[in-house]
Amino acid sequence: MPNPSPQGVVLIRPISYILAAVFTVLALILLLSAGVGIFFGLVPALLAFCGCLLLAGAYHVNNLFKLVRWLRTPVEAAAPLPRAFGLWDNVFADVNSRARSASHRQERLSAALERFRQASQAMPHGLLFLSETNAIEWVNRQGEQHFGLDQRRDQGAAVTNIVRQPDFVHYLEKGQYGTPLTLTIGRPVSRTLMVHVVPFSEDMRLLMSEDITQGERLESMRRDFVANVSHEMRTPLTVVSGFLEMVTDGLDDMDKEDIRHYLELASEQAGRMQRLIQDLLALSALEAGAPILQEEPVDVPGLLEEIRQEAEVVSAGRHTIELDCSTPARLLGNAKELHSAFANLAINAIRYTPAGGHIRISWRQRGSLVEYAVEDDGIGIAPEHLPRLTERFYRVDRGRSRETGGTGLGLAIVKHVLSRHQGDLLIESQPGKGSRFAACFPARRLAS
Repeated sequence: MPNPSPQGVVLIRPISYILAAVFTVLALILLLSAGVGIFFGLVPALLAFCGCLLLAGAYHVNNLFKLVRWLRTPVEAAAPLPRAFGLWDNVFADVNSRARSASHRQERLSAALERFRQASQAMPHGLLFLSETNAIEWVNRQGEQHFGLDQRRDQGAAVTNIVRQPDFVHYLEKGQYGTPLTLTIGRPVSRTLMVHVVPFSEDMRLLMSEDITQGERLESMRRDFVANVSHEMRTPLTVVSGFLEMVTDGLDDMDKEDIRHYLELASEQAGRMQRLIQDLLALSALEAGAPILQEEPVDVPGLLEEIRQEAEVVSAGRHTIELDCSTPARLLGNAKELHSAFANLAINAIRYTPAGGHIRISWRQRGSLVEYAVEDDGIGIAPEHLPRLTERFYRVDRGRSRETGGTGLGLAIVKHVLSRHQGDLLIESQPGKGSRFAACFPARRLAS
């Protein structure tokens, strides 16, 4: 269907031109007829009057038909302006001028509408225009994603027939929009949305939706983090407070050996809190995305020898620790961060391997990757725990972790350090048979 011509919506105002043309033609016909009557009599005068009147009428009707045809011609056809003589030429010129003005106004309005649509599509919020009966008049792309809608398919349908959440339906029907609504949408993906409704005419409403899923997730993580830190700090603080109170109350009656023993236990718990705080500070710095302080070629074989010695001290001779550096390759990175990550994996293996166990630390090149790996024949980890091992404060066995002095943050620190060095952490484990933790780095991280 062709677009309507802007000429067709122009209100023809030059009535004065047409009236002037009619009176002018009538005056000329009367003068001509009077001249004929003077020279030839009444009958020839009447015939001349009628003939001239018919010719003038035919001329005007022809020009009117030209005007109607031009007005009905679509803009795309680009029909030329009709031509005529005298006042009709002025009429055509005036109508054409008004048609052009109307066309320009229409173009400006169309451009403004298109800019509005583009701005609405670019907004991070979902926008739905709803009628009085909640029918969808228009929706932007974000609104389609938030509610699982399709503009072409769902236009004219009631949004409450598509989004059937009882809270959402009640919110729209109640009509009290002073407080936004928070709801969870299960399709096409699970989202938490905050919905505002703004009436903007007698029968239209604007529904705005904001995706707050990430904010809700972060708030949940913050609550869990505070609860976990409080829980982790409560036990050592209680122990330290209890021992100090016991020593203070029985200072005159207790033996020096007992006092020393209690103070050593209190010092051990204080050390545990100190390690927890240090790990929290380290993890906070890593999660904040701070740039690597100093990146340099790291002598990994030398670094692993230091880690082996530290592991020997922690093991106190209870385990067999083997170091295998099959490649002298150096890694481009921060020595302090890499030492923290590699040592965490080695110390974890010692903590979760019973006395008499074997631990193997290796550094090798495998195809296009270089790999640091720690293998043990300890208690192992059940498959359902593997995906969550790098979460903060996640422990497979909380009691055993506390006994061995773990803070529950080691693997979270490892994950962030490796991510900053474009590395990946691979975990393989079987209950009762042991575990293998491998940090893999791409070949581009090797120092030349």
